Amino acid sequence: MKNIPFLSLKDVTALHGAEINEAVSRVVNGGWYLQGKENEQFEKHYSEFIGTKHTIGCANGLDALIWIFRAYIEMGVMSPGDEVIVPANTYIATILAITENGLIPVLIEPKPNTLEIDDELIEDRITSKTKAIAIVHLYGRIAYTDKIGELCKKYNLKLIEDCAQSHGCKHYDGRITGSIGDAAGHSFYPGKNLGALGDGGAVTTNDEELAAAVRALANYGSQKKYVFKYAGRNSRLDEIQAAVLDVKLKYLTEDNAHRKMVANYYYEHINNPLISLPDLLPDEQNVYHLFPIIVKGKEYRDRLHDYLADNGVGTVCHYPIAPHKQECYAKELWNTPQLSLPITERLADEELSLPIGPSITIEEVKEVVKLINDFK
Repeated sequence: MKNIPFLSLKDVTALHGAEINEAVSRVVNGGWYLQGKENEQFEKHYSEFIGTKHTIGCANGLDALIWIFRAYIEMGVMSPGDEVIVPANTYIATILAITENGLIPVLIEPKPNTLEIDDELIEDRITSKTKAIAIVHLYGRIAYTDKIGELCKKYNLKLIEDCAQSHGCKHYDGRITGSIGDAAGHSFYPGKNLGALGDGGAVTTNDEELAAAVRALANYGSQKKYVFKYAGRNSRLDEIQAAVLDVKLKYLTEDNAHRKMVANYYYEHINNPLISLPDLLPDEQNVYHLFPIIVKGKEYRDRLHDYLADNGVGTVCHYPIAPHKQECYAKELWNTPQLSLPITERLADEELSLPIGPSITIEEVKEVVKLINDFK
């Protein structure tokens, strides 16, 4: 039986292994391990890639989002108790960043055919306390719509992007995610399209004041050595991760192209009445961080997961418990009584992500499709 992992990080790293090893050795032998030339170079190159004036490296993607909201609070743009509109169908980190800052998440259902936030539901939820819309380019799919941009202008709202899964994804006008909103948080967790060899994250923005505040907050609150404007935290991207990311950034477009080839094969050949796929987007609008399928009912989803595992294929359910159903939010006022979000809850029961990545072969993809089409 062939083993087809959901994602082999070892194989992904091996694609550019020689350059990664050279980069790591350069840092190790250089003797400078934090806030040095590797960070400067990666931040410069990432800003050029995204199309923003500023990139600020930090410890991880959750911190990147936390620092954006915290910076807006320090700048007087937001205050604890203000509301942030956010998709209900997301990884919990997006919502954690809001609640960490004493802000109130207002959860909006996704469109079943796109799996992204339903822009038709947003305006009715905007109040005098709403200060921002946080969008999540989930699964690598573009979440931004012109209507969302219009609502931000109409109500003077900040637009914050969660780009944890969308490195290199573009809007139809050519803007890359991370440059569309007022600020964006990025994750470089190893399994991402642009992944480090450990945790890492970044904030991108064109806002000079926000960039300075984020950089200080992530460095104990200090803008000058031993001088602390804010009560910050230690949340820095280390030199080894920055060096590795700078190597992998050169190949991101190429690696994303491989993901798109795999995804197109799935779209063209998966044929099972128990399975549906989200709408096919133009290639530039999806970098296929994940390839989600929707299985007809939780029982069939769980059976398909087990059936594929028994045949050597790794899959993952994203995300089997919706954020508003998590114990950590059970007693929050905004979730009392517990929210009823049927589309989000159905996706939690029926979503299954198939193997996809820069190292999977087309032969392996064909085997996955054959197994899926044979499933009953």
